[in-house]
Amino acid sequence: MKKFKSRLIAFSAPSGAGKTSLIKSLVARHKELVISISATTRQKRQNEIDKKDYFFISETKFNEEIESGSFLEYEQVHGDFYGTLKKTVEDYLQKKKIVVFDIDVNGALSIKEKYPETLLIFIKAPTEDELIRRLKGRNSEETVIIKKRLERLPFEYDQSKKFDYVIINHNFYETVNKIDELIIDY
Repeated sequence: MKKFKSRLIAFSAPSGAGKTSLIKSLVARHKELVISISATTRQKRQNEIDKKDYFFISETKFNEEIESGSFLEYEQVHGDFYGTLKKTVEDYLQKKKIVVFDIDVNGALSIKEKYPETLLIFIKAPTEDELIRRLKGRNSEETVIIKKRLERLPFEYDQSKKFDYVIINHNFYETVNKIDELIIDY
């Protein structure tokens, strides 16, 4: 049985870098890994499923959860709120799972503050042009939203310096294998 370097692994990336696809591939490889499902106020995309991809909730409900102290971390990103529910993470840890976070840079750093053993991995696209191509290829966001996401790049890249690893996603399969090497203690 493989031993993982940490029981908590947080992945961050600019939109379009391939983070979510990489995470899903890793989880498919390792039954010990489980994706922490975040709560969000953003609109559900066409292929997303409530309680599987995110807990889609209203801003009112999100604020109630903030007031009750239910979040391990939360952040407003691109006009929408995202947060990690404490109970979700605690339940997974009690089941001896390795919790994987698909999260923005601020959320990842907040989790690291509370759980210093968290492994932080930042994913980058090879170039900004490639990132733009990937974002447009999604066909799920308007040009205004893509522009907002790109405006955040300098901040995200600056924050990535605080991560344990920065990986450039040139080739999907090579990147998955490289992450495997980083997260497993051989």
